[in-house]
Amino acid sequence: MAINFDEIIDRHGTYSTQWDYIEDRFGRADILPFSISDTDFSVPTGVQDAIKRRIEHPIYGYTRWNHEEYKESVCNWFEKQDNVKISKNWISYSPSVIFSVSVFIRIKSEPGDSVAVFTPMYDAFYGVIKENNRFLVPIRLGNAYSDYNVDWDSLEAVLKQKQTKILLLTNPHNPTGKVFSKEELKLISELCEKYEVFIISDDIHRDVVFDQYKYVPLTEVRKKDMVLCSSASKTFNIPGLIGSYLIQPDEQLYAAFQIELKQKNALSSVSILGMLAQVAAYKDEHYVKQLVDYVHKNMLRLEEFTREEDLGLCFKCPQGTYLAWIDSSQSNMTGDELQNRLVNYGRVGIMPGSTYGDQKCLRMNLACPRSKLEEGLKRIKLALEK
Repeated sequence: MAINFDEIIDRHGTYSTQWDYIEDRFGRADILPFSISDTDFSVPTGVQDAIKRRIEHPIYGYTRWNHEEYKESVCNWFEKQDNVKISKNWISYSPSVIFSVSVFIRIKSEPGDSVAVFTPMYDAFYGVIKENNRFLVPIRLGNAYSDYNVDWDSLEAVLKQKQTKILLLTNPHNPTGKVFSKEELKLISELCEKYEVFIISDDIHRDVVFDQYKYVPLTEVRKKDMVLCSSASKTFNIPGLIGSYLIQPDEQLYAAFQIELKQKNALSSVSILGMLAQVAAYKDEHYVKQLVDYVHKNMLRLEEFTREEDLGLCFKCPQGTYLAWIDSSQSNMTGDELQNRLVNYGRVGIMPGSTYGDQKCLRMNLACPRSKLEEGLKRIKLALEK
């Protein structure tokens, strides 16, 4: 069934972080947002139907996640999408990917230890590292025209430091959209094994990968000293229903996480609607294929726009995610000056690159109807032509 991703759905009045609280991030409410990384698309019909069926039952009591249907939904998804075998005994519920990341930082390191991260990076990583009393050690990725290549010498130099206990990976990478190849993951794994560094892999954008590129889960190169954290929330636009999962092949680490989840944080019960939404979502391959195609075309449209308009912006279509990482270094403006023009002249909300560690870039969410994107491009042109 064809999905109408062109449909405009008014999200105002739903307590939407992106739409109703845009003023919190940009200082004014009368702007068009391309900010928070959820989508402006309707969820699949199957997800909506599953939620409606459950709502018809008038009791929403404590609910278990540890059952066959929940775990098999993840196993089947990895097998169908990636031809990868995942044991159901490796799968655990978690309320969010960042919760899982935070827990494993505490399990696998001590206060004062270091966490290595490829930069620029997802902004939530700053807080989760700092507030757990660990030090962040950045490893700079290359630029878009080198496919954000890894500086292997710098990576090894960081990993060999005694205080480096964890490498925090995002695959596909947020915000650049880099998809790590199996060969790159092997090299990363070998270096981490050499220096006894634990790998946490945040794979929440795993389904949105373009063209010839292929998502490879870390479990294909490593099944010890690692954890893979993911969710259906980004792809299927269900983060408000709460829920994620992790894949942990090590029995002792799996048990340690269960203690954190259940005993230390009293999270024995799952979000009912979040669980059912994930199970239903992972039965719908057609939605994902159409979503990826639609977002890819949005990316190509932005690439065309930056090439044709002399605005000091450069953009190359990424390998994955629905987040466009735009180089603004040729604009001859500081990050603050650029934001002032975009927000106060163009009335468009695009996240400043400084949020992710690079003030010469912008992060623009392109998971939106084409008409919204076109309006956004008009506003960018208006802002930067002044």
